[in-house]
Amino acid sequence: MDPFVYRHSELSCERVSLRALAAATGTPAYVYSKAALLEGYRAYDRAFAEVPHIVCYSVKANSNLAVLGVLGKAGAGADIVSGGELFRALRAGIPTDRIIFSGVGKTPDEMRAALEVGILLFNVESLSELRALDAVARELGVKAPVALRVNPDVNPQTHAYIATGLRTSKFGIPYDQALEAYEEAAGLKGVEVVGADMHIGSQLTKAAPFADAVARIASLVKTLRERAIEIRLVDVGGGLGIRYRAETPPTHQEYATVLLPALRELGVTVLLEPGRSIVGNAGLLLTRVLYRKDTGEKKFVIIDAAMNDLIRPPLYDAYHEIRPVNEARLGGPVETVDVVGPVCESGDFVAKDRELAQAQEGDLLAIMSAGAYGFAMSSNYNTRPRAVEVLVDGDSYTIVRRRETYEDLVAGETAL
Repeated sequence: MDPFVYRHSELSCERVSLRALAAATGTPAYVYSKAALLEGYRAYDRAFAEVPHIVCYSVKANSNLAVLGVLGKAGAGADIVSGGELFRALRAGIPTDRIIFSGVGKTPDEMRAALEVGILLFNVESLSELRALDAVARELGVKAPVALRVNPDVNPQTHAYIATGLRTSKFGIPYDQALEAYEEAAGLKGVEVVGADMHIGSQLTKAAPFADAVARIASLVKTLRERAIEIRLVDVGGGLGIRYRAETPPTHQEYATVLLPALRELGVTVLLEPGRSIVGNAGLLLTRVLYRKDTGEKKFVIIDAAMNDLIRPPLYDAYHEIRPVNEARLGGPVETVDVVGPVCESGDFVAKDRELAQAQEGDLLAIMSAGAYGFAMSSNYNTRPRAVEVLVDGDSYTIVRRRETYEDLVAGETAL
């Protein structure tokens, strides 16, 4: 579903006018659709309905408490990668038996906090981490439920920065070392081996890499069972792509169809870690045009959103569609422009050499597909307050994170 459509000549989120929303909340503003969030989650739930499964939303994609709360109430769990994300998941009401802890650098304090509340699973990424977790668990007098994240050395065919399943990646235990690692884990007194885990990358637009990786994990699980290491959970990670421009990623059902034969045969509970594919197209960044500038060589549209608000274009050379809020602009002149922000960096841009409907000073623009890794990766660079976040539900909206103030920016600092 596309929650962002033109109604009465204005771009809207569900049934709320973005022009009216900007007047009430100011810009820049992140705007999310509750209906789209729920549909993103339910599409996975339907696709994997024939096997026991838990959809553990990847908190790093968008960690707003309202987003987590909406998904948690619908039945989602959480895939976390830090103690702070554990805190957020618990604060949002996500049950501990639906929380899995991933990431290569868990600290002993983070391990302790997760053990104390009793999470479902630790995805362990190295032998050093395994031994540290064993020590913390024995200190607390408990057993840590673990899966080893196995690196299947599968090319995910995505951006190098978000490819995680190759031998050169920092993530996971190499496939050819997995059996030895599992045997060590099975012998530790503070660890209970319950699962196997993989995650090959993000924004994948083809099904074949998923199929290849799951086939390797399924083979490993069968070998482990032959050695009396019983696996009852298989975490297939996340990474299903979304459409930013012209991509054609697999549908949820096509994704499931590729994975289910091997998983069904294993008779395990399947864990999924989707993030971007739930929240990415459920959100946009609403911004206002401040100025126009023509150097003779280039035309610039200067907006009030900047790289501190949305880092993906300069970091990944990522494409985000830009739509005018005023539908009438679509019938007017078209020009080629750079859309840039106020931050004092040449890398502060949303689009370069983009053909757009001509925008005038004061116009509102919607930067699409910004629900994932938008606000979550934002910063206060140039001492800029971070944007307001708004959740729309039908014809009403809630400010789910107020815009920061200058006082917020210096809270905790001391002037000498």
